[in-house]
Amino acid sequence: MLLMAAINELFLGLDIYLAHSISGTIVPNEWIPIIFGPLAGITLLIAGAIALRNRPLATILATVTFVGSIAVGLLGAYFHLSRALLPSAAIGQRASIDLLVWAPPILGPLTFCLVGMLGISAAWVEDPPDSGVLRLLGKGRLHMPMSKTRAYLLLVGLGILATLISSVLDHARTGFHNPWLWVPTAVGTFATVITISLASLKDIRRSDARVAIASMLMLIAVGLIGLGLHIQDNLTSQGVVVGERFLRGAPILAPTLYANMGLLGLIAMLEAEDTPPR
Repeated sequence: MLLMAAINELFLGLDIYLAHSISGTIVPNEWIPIIFGPLAGITLLIAGAIALRNRPLATILATVTFVGSIAVGLLGAYFHLSRALLPSAAIGQRASIDLLVWAPPILGPLTFCLVGMLGISAAWVEDPPDSGVLRLLGKGRLHMPMSKTRAYLLLVGLGILATLISSVLDHARTGFHNPWLWVPTAVGTFATVITISLASLKDIRRSDARVAIASMLMLIAVGLIGLGLHIQDNLTSQGVVVGERFLRGAPILAPTLYANMGLLGLIAMLEAEDTPPR
């Protein structure tokens, strides 16, 4: 999960760079996530190497990085929301569906928050596994309201929901004229309900786990197929690659969020085998 968090930070920086490049000019505030993403990813990889010899130090370093990720996500959501509102307009017209559809994605920056919360959960050892008791520095213990596995599933479920809403808002710009655009909507809705429902269960049955695994595999399939369709949509009629079309056309990395959430969900359902440091 920590490795996935590091990879997510790296790709978030790249994805946001591509998104912010559409305007042709990246303003100072927009450089914050672009610079933070790669720095956070590299820092987490370094923390992973440190953890082989000094887990407490690596945990502190990773936690500070993830807290920064949450702060960057909240700040970005504020900036995006401010772009979607018209404070000087008449009451009732300051916010609308059209503004939310065409404004910068409000939920996009919150991906930094999701990665931060998943990472903090992963950084601290649960001892014993599936007990909800996190082992802090020294002899400290923190009793959480749910086990780490259930917390993972809840966060992944919320992440799938955010991805679903972002997908619907993006596809709403086309009016959903292509019926295939309803596929990620349906799969995302199904996976959201299944994952959050699973997180509410104290004891996960084998049959429940199979349904959840199937929904995660569907997310991965939708993400990979969507990636191919977005690439195809950005090609010219002769199949020529034009950089401007890939920059301003169908977002290349957007469908991979489905695959990313599917992978996170599969990791969350792995048997808990957290080993406390000795």
